[in-house]
Amino acid sequence: MQEQQENKYSTNSNAKEEISKLESRYQFCGHALKITRDFSNNLGISAIIWEAGLVLCRYFEQEKISFSGKKVIELGSGTGIVGILAVLLGGDVTLTDQSMVLDQIKFNVTNNIPGPIQQQAKVAALVWGENQDQFPTNFDFILGSDIVYSSRDFPALIQTLQHLSNQNTVIYICSKMRESMGAIGFHEKLLPQHFKTEIVHRTADKEINVFKVTKIDPVDGIEKLM
Repeated sequence: MQEQQENKYSTNSNAKEEISKLESRYQFCGHALKITRDFSNNLGISAIIWEAGLVLCRYFEQEKISFSGKKVIELGSGTGIVGILAVLLGGDVTLTDQSMVLDQIKFNVTNNIPGPIQQQAKVAALVWGENQDQFPTNFDFILGSDIVYSSRDFPALIQTLQHLSNQNTVIYICSKMRESMGAIGFHEKLLPQHFKTEIVHRTADKEINVFKVTKIDPVDGIEKLM
């Protein structure tokens, strides 16, 4: 992975006005990405390229992960960097976030995915715990980077993961292990109640982990209770 440069620009004619967009350039798996963050629409944390997202992209690169012919959904897409890379690696990807974030994702999809394969990228609003039932349950992969951010959202996140996944679904969650935000408790106590989970990659400082998660087989769950 190589971050090449950042370009700052404003959509306003007055040069003195605050910069409204920031473009960062990366390269993963041989694909050059230009990711734009939109600061003009009060997107807050959704306008940040989180380090966990870069770590997950780097993991796909190191492990030579292929999504060719697979159905993929990304939760909390934000800028869309992870989902966009999944499309470029062959996936049929649904990038999701709150409705106010979708324009930012669509902008980056258009700028990074060649026209002939843009139909492999779908952008949709998904509010955890509210409208996940509108989405199918046959995804091959579920992706999420720094989505374990607020403990008040954990029950809705678990509910959403349960709906979207089946016994064959592979879930990759990349998290910064913030004890103050409850990430450690989520991964060590809450998530294992519903899913099998293992750490498949850890950064040198051990602050960011990539978890490979799969649904617990109902038979296994019954055996544990016996």
